[in-house]
Amino acid sequence: MKSKNLFFSRRNFLKSTFKTSFLLYLLSNFPFTSNLLFRKKLHAKTKVPEFIDNKHIFVLKEAKYYKKLDMKKIECELCPHRCRIGDVERGMCGVRENRDGVYYTLVYANPCAVHVDPIEKKPLFHFLPATLSFSIATAGCNMACKFCQNWDISQSRPEQTQNAFLPPEKVVEFAKRNNCHSIAYTYSEPTVFTEYVLDCGIEGRKQGVKSVTISNGYINEKPLRDLCKYALDAVKIDFKAYTEKFYKDICLAKLKPVIKTLEVLKDIGIWFELVYLIIPTLNDKLKDIQKMSKWISSQLSSDIPLHFTRFHPTYILKNLPPTPISTIEKARSVALNEGMKYVYVGNVPGHEGENTYCHSCKKTLIRRFGFSVLENNISKGKCKFCGSKIPGVWV
Repeated sequence: MKSKNLFFSRRNFLKSTFKTSFLLYLLSNFPFTSNLLFRKKLHAKTKVPEFIDNKHIFVLKEAKYYKKLDMKKIECELCPHRCRIGDVERGMCGVRENRDGVYYTLVYANPCAVHVDPIEKKPLFHFLPATLSFSIATAGCNMACKFCQNWDISQSRPEQTQNAFLPPEKVVEFAKRNNCHSIAYTYSEPTVFTEYVLDCGIEGRKQGVKSVTISNGYINEKPLRDLCKYALDAVKIDFKAYTEKFYKDICLAKLKPVIKTLEVLKDIGIWFELVYLIIPTLNDKLKDIQKMSKWISSQLSSDIPLHFTRFHPTYILKNLPPTPISTIEKARSVALNEGMKYVYVGNVPGHEGENTYCHSCKKTLIRRFGFSVLENNISKGKCKFCGSKIPGVWV
């Protein structure tokens, strides 16, 4: 096997499986052979207001977290961009639109990606290991990362993606049908479909299905607290870098609001993990990684799992090489030296850094290969060997 095949690109995974798997998925539950017939019957059955452009379905649902301004303008209060939007215009995310002074989400119950994934793919290593997660995404994102693996959906508007109507009750039903312990809001940016996440999470809690979000952390405090209170059980934050320059130049965002999000998550007490994708020449300086690790350990918690993952050239950054494995190993050593207890190596299948080790006796607790769990020595949240409590959410 050539080394390049070790890269597990979410974007390639989505492109290769979505059209076939999701079509079969829909047909097994909605036996309509024609897209037009599907829309007509669906509309007649649900009586949900729709916007149809002969190809796509958009449920017209008023958005949360905005305030009305003069001249039919609005200010979005969902994320730190705080877009001020005129009539018949959209914010940066491209999925929320001002119509006559009322702000609507155009992606509610209209995912463009639906998969059943191992929870390790998110990655969440200390949350219900070896279980499945029903994973959904809509178009749109509130960042514009030049290295995005799923750019074909995150940087698209709803008109440009292949969508399907999947209301919250169906999401939970399908999750249970597929033996999923959780629903994951992932692939693009769940912040931009917050209303959908909220309703799915609320319905999931009623039926014993947990919810996790895979996010860039670019969200304001009020919606974040609401999501954690009513819908979410765990959060994974993609911590892009520890410099404002990187966020500004590479993501069209700012670092400070993400720092605030992490502080709020700590205050709430919800379980969360961090992923740091190491990109050669852009965010791979060990001194910055050391500062970040020290801040996480001292200001958040040394128990937070920190995943350093390998970059694969994609989207706008195809000119850069893959991350040397030695760089990831050095970053891991730096973080461990700063007191972080659970530091992982990602996108390098078979590396010892994929495993979970007891912080006390140092024995292997969870042995992994890629997204597979080969061995689990955690029982009732404790190390089987020395009895030390292992932070996380366990089966």
